[in-house]
Amino acid sequence: MDCPGHPFCRRPSGQIAPGMTKPKLSIAPATQKDRSAILVIVTAAIRAGDTYPYDPNSTPGQIEALWFAPSHRVYVATGPGEQVLGTFYIRPNQPGLGDHVCNAGFIVANSAAGGGIGTAMGEFSLSEAKRLGFSAMQFNLVVKSNKASLRIWDKLGFVTIGTIPAAFRHPRLGPTDADILHRPL
Repeated sequence: MDCPGHPFCRRPSGQIAPGMTKPKLSIAPATQKDRSAILVIVTAAIRAGDTYPYDPNSTPGQIEALWFAPSHRVYVATGPGEQVLGTFYIRPNQPGLGDHVCNAGFIVANSAAGGGIGTAMGEFSLSEAKRLGFSAMQFNLVVKSNKASLRIWDKLGFVTIGTIPAAFRHPRLGPTDADILHRPL
């Protein structure tokens, strides 16, 4: 897929787009061949129970239905050898008259954590969401203990528009606050 507007997009030949800051990283819409690797990453995050509100005991079918819901545009970040390093989706945050604001979910593979993959996906998603016609991005539940994620969103210009007390039942920390984040595009 040729996508010259995004520095991390795959080129038709599989080459990385010019201007890329992270060597051998590409971000593109997920294909069927990416699906199983994406589900490994998503399943690990959901099973951990420390960042996403989904039931850690969800079945593989439930997890697949959550991540690949019809309203989701799913993307994949790949490294050398097309190794899946992360994934995210973009979807309308609300139906109808609220569908101009998007929501997104991001997961980086545990093996790639701290390597800039989350930031690269975040940057790409903001540009992509704008290209798709959204006017803002909002996250409805960012767990306060998810410091890495909060640092990324702060760096990318998101502001906290509210905090929900004890909104998340963290498996180790117990009831944990969560932030609602927003950023115009």
